[in-house]
Amino acid sequence: MKRRSFLSMSAAAGASLCLPRSFGASSAVDAMDAQWRNASRAPVVPGRGDDRLLILIELKGGNDGLNTVIPFADPAYYALRKNIGIQREQMLQLDERTALHPALQPLMPLWRSRQFAIVQGLSYAQPNLSHFRSIEIWDTASRSDQYLRDGWLTRAFAMRPVSAGFAADGVVIGSAEMGPLANGARAITQRNPALAPILDVENDMPKAADPLRPVQPQPRLQTVFPGGTFGNSIKTAMQLLAASDAPKVSAAGPASREQPLSGQSVAVIRLTLNGFDTHHNQPGQQAALLKQLSEGMVAMRAALVEFGRWNGTLVMTYAEFGRRPRENESNGTDHGTVAPHFVMGGRVRGGLYGVPPMLARLDGQGNLPVGVDFRQLYATVLGPWWGLDASAILQQRFEPLPLLRA
Repeated sequence: MKRRSFLSMSAAAGASLCLPRSFGASSAVDAMDAQWRNASRAPVVPGRGDDRLLILIELKGGNDGLNTVIPFADPAYYALRKNIGIQREQMLQLDERTALHPALQPLMPLWRSRQFAIVQGLSYAQPNLSHFRSIEIWDTASRSDQYLRDGWLTRAFAMRPVSAGFAADGVVIGSAEMGPLANGARAITQRNPALAPILDVENDMPKAADPLRPVQPQPRLQTVFPGGTFGNSIKTAMQLLAASDAPKVSAAGPASREQPLSGQSVAVIRLTLNGFDTHHNQPGQQAALLKQLSEGMVAMRAALVEFGRWNGTLVMTYAEFGRRPRENESNGTDHGTVAPHFVMGGRVRGGLYGVPPMLARLDGQGNLPVGVDFRQLYATVLGPWWGLDASAILQQRFEPLPLLRA
């Protein structure tokens, strides 16, 4: 198999401020919790990361953080959100001050198993509220007054390329935009997750199967994936990973699983969940999106455990910005500044990190002050996760967040 091609399933057939707060009390831990804790005890291979996968989930449009991670103990929350505020009896309480949106119920076992972290207050100095400019800032890890061409992951792979046997630096599923892999990274694009051909890294064109090459065994995932575009994107991503872990077939027969599979692995998977620009009628829209997100993340985690990749994977959400604290007249929210984001994985030290929303300190535009620079999250990936020089890649020193277990 050529390094520039990636085997998919269809070919086989024919992604100061930061100490964690306490976890919410929970009663008897269910079987899923126990399974997840047992999976987290598997040994982790130290060192940089060709064995360390990053999965990015873009919440495109800017998710409303206040109705996702809810500061229910602050009376200003309901004063600002008389119509769209989440009712107390519906919330999923995390501690004495904070709760989750009820649509995130599938994530609660992961929270209790302490492999799910929430970083609050993420943004950057002088936030830009344009979709296009702000996501450019997040993708390139620039300052608000700085214009960079290369994505932050592109610069990371320029500093230390992935192994020669990898098919690409990353794969982008469900989007035509390269995001943090822009301008230089070797990236495979899978714009339609319902299809899974062999893709060429350079021109994104399907390549015909080689009739002389032995057919690879089709990996059979036991995980049940949710439907819809986002669910299909996750399924495609997990199928690609399963295919990369499958034993090779040669004229002499299948290789052992200990034999490394060249030409199929990637270091990054980027997924996109669209629809978070909720200016109108937010409650129903956001609930549906967060349900897709939580069910998809749980399915992703189950698949990663199934083929032994959970401890070597870091899953992280991001978006261009959050929403304004005060609801608008259309039962929605307008572009804002900060937002919380999620991190999960077998090596994640779960809990609440960052700076909770300070509703008594809104700026002149009615927006929340910045709590944590988003590049601290990137520094955590580049440094503790991959063992790279984060300061050189981000062009400034940012303190990593204490999100990872040793």
